[in-house]
Amino acid sequence: MVYKQKLAVLSGIVGFLALIYIISLVFEPERMGRRNAAFTWLDPKTLDLVEGISISGPGNSVVVELVRKDNAWYVSHEGNEYPARQFRVDDFLGILTRRAAYPVRASTPAAHEGLGLTEDAASRIVLTGPPARGGAVLLDLLLGQGDLTGQEIYLRTAGRNEVRSGENLFSGYISGSRTSWYNLRLFPESESGQIDVSMVQRLTVYPPEPAGPEGGTPETQIFSREGRGWNFSGIAEAAGPDSAKVDSYIQGILNAEGDDFSSAARPEDPIFNDGRIVLELEDGSIKTLKLGREDESNHRLATISGSSCVYSLAGWLSGRLFREASYFEVSD
Repeated sequence: MVYKQKLAVLSGIVGFLALIYIISLVFEPERMGRRNAAFTWLDPKTLDLVEGISISGPGNSVVVELVRKDNAWYVSHEGNEYPARQFRVDDFLGILTRRAAYPVRASTPAAHEGLGLTEDAASRIVLTGPPARGGAVLLDLLLGQGDLTGQEIYLRTAGRNEVRSGENLFSGYISGSRTSWYNLRLFPESESGQIDVSMVQRLTVYPPEPAGPEGGTPETQIFSREGRGWNFSGIAEAAGPDSAKVDSYIQGILNAEGDDFSSAARPEDPIFNDGRIVLELEDGSIKTLKLGREDESNHRLATISGSSCVYSLAGWLSGRLFREASYFEVSD
């Protein structure tokens, strides 16, 4: 009888210790951290289905609307679609699909108002699928206030009560302007390296007409690739053009950016007659940049062949697009 009692006591102790051990495993900080780090707002497997992105600030004020067509992202604005900065969109989607620590902070509707997560107070990110499949909502994420440290933000999925917190990587996208999403390069393909200096075989520059009563027709500049260097029509053959300066100049043209897109004109309008740059590429394609006259705010409108976009350029940019022949001469 005594033996049975001892055995029962020992069994109880063993069971209690086993329970303690199991609890310690379940609630071990490192293990809990790994479990929290396993959370993601959007399954990476569904990323290829995302064809629409809508971002709005508090009160449903629209920040930007993006659409994907032919594997490229565009900003949709006032019935027009403008090239978007592909890297910015990719980075943004990467935040939503990245696995990170998003611990649960609340699970009842009563907490939503205090954390800025009610429907009318929160900022919002909505990802939708292909229109051909009904544009199903893949993610509807509400973003509320930051925590006391300012390092984290409260978030919840629309239609769910559960509130989580995580590193605040979203503010720059929510508070930024629409133009921060635009790819305003005059040659959008240069952003991803589809066009660079090595692809340019010939460059013809028709400078704008000089302002003032003296008028006159500015000299056309023609750069032709020759081996690793350049021939230039406007410099004496003995002096020759400085190839490094020519490469830098062409790279500057390819990387040049406007201030904004404009709806004040269409690419086919006759106003684009005050300066022109023609690039002939190694694949036989030709890119033509045309500029309009400078307005009272020292801006010019510009258009690129093959594009439906009209760009607004700051006046100082013209000085970099059009250089005097002496700029390209070899320095002594």
